[in-house]
Amino acid sequence: MRQHSSCPAPNAGQVPEPRRGPRNSRASAPSFVARMALGVWLLLFLVPIGVAHPIPDVPLRSFFEADGSAVIKIELDTRCFSQDPEAEPYLFLEDYLRLSEADRDQLRAQARAYADRILQLSFEPGGAARPEWEFEFTTFRGRPLTRADDPVMMTGSWRLKDTSGLTGYQARSLPEAELSLLFLNYYQGEILRGIQVLFPDETSRVLDLSNLAEAETGDPDQNLIEGITAPGNWATFTSFIRSGFVHVVPLGMDHILFVLGLFLLSRHWKPLLLQVTAFTLAHTLTLGMAATGVVHVPASVVEPIIAGSIVVIALENIFYPRYTSWRLLVVFVFGLVHGLGFAGALSQLDLPAAALLVGLLGFNLGVELGQLTVIAAGLLLTIWLRDPDRYRKAVVIPGSLAIAAMGAYWMIERVFF
Repeated sequence: MRQHSSCPAPNAGQVPEPRRGPRNSRASAPSFVARMALGVWLLLFLVPIGVAHPIPDVPLRSFFEADGSAVIKIELDTRCFSQDPEAEPYLFLEDYLRLSEADRDQLRAQARAYADRILQLSFEPGGAARPEWEFEFTTFRGRPLTRADDPVMMTGSWRLKDTSGLTGYQARSLPEAELSLLFLNYYQGEILRGIQVLFPDETSRVLDLSNLAEAETGDPDQNLIEGITAPGNWATFTSFIRSGFVHVVPLGMDHILFVLGLFLLSRHWKPLLLQVTAFTLAHTLTLGMAATGVVHVPASVVEPIIAGSIVVIALENIFYPRYTSWRLLVVFVFGLVHGLGFAGALSQLDLPAAALLVGLLGFNLGVELGQLTVIAAGLLLTIWLRDPDRYRKAVVIPGSLAIAAMGAYWMIERVFF
């Protein structure tokens, strides 16, 4: 294949690409077996931490009204109740309809126990409260189940008749929580600025209940730039930076392996920079489109393609170990799909324009920081190995074999299980 014009020339101060030379036929078989053995070992290490169907963060939405009444809602994925949630398939409407009433009651009990285990609500004055959750079966954002392929969520509601004597409200994500908690508050149907992402053992800021009528809202009809730069949205921005980062490191193992696949093609800075830039532009585009509702592709379609993209990139490293313009196009196309995979963290929140754009900017920045962390780790772990032939035999081939095998495993799992 033709060398791309932007690929740097050899001996330009970078780590050189592997050279093609004559092979020793007597040593090739043992070397291949050794590389296969290392690849299998890496595969066995990665399988237990593979993520088949990522579980979104837990939204906690609190709705306050001018008459002092309030409804606090929490939305739980039924997979959270399993010992291995990420290995569980979604509970879809068609499966839910086959459940007995006893099975549904058991899910309600599990939901109440899970909510108590991961979340603590507090009011001022009064201290910690014990919510009396009433759970119902819905799909995302508390919407009714209508289609056979609707994922079943459990939406718990706690109704408060009068909060007029309360001055403050906050939420704490307990140390036992496995997922992040999204802290969203509304007054008379308008979302308040300052959305927070609470990681385990973190506590939200105190929401001033005595002055809700004067609180800043995220009204989408306000000037968009003014809304983005409002002080209350800084908390949203910083929270989503962290959320984007952890969706790559450590939670996004499939995205980590894809980025490592890009890294293993070449340690030259130009091919690496061009690939990462193409990937970034592509997933930024579809992340924004999916989060704003412009496009919607079911996870059952997106996730197998993401797994397949890992296989393709890894096998290219083995059979076509040169950077070309074709590689850049492949990376861009697969980046579009990965953006749809990232969008699950934002697309179900139903945020107004300003808050959504702030969240998108923060989340995308966090994703980029996660990707750079993966690449930096790859460079630090391999910088000592400068001989190109040894690097290819010891790192590129076994690493790419392991990545391809992991991608194939995920693809089969996501299609058939």
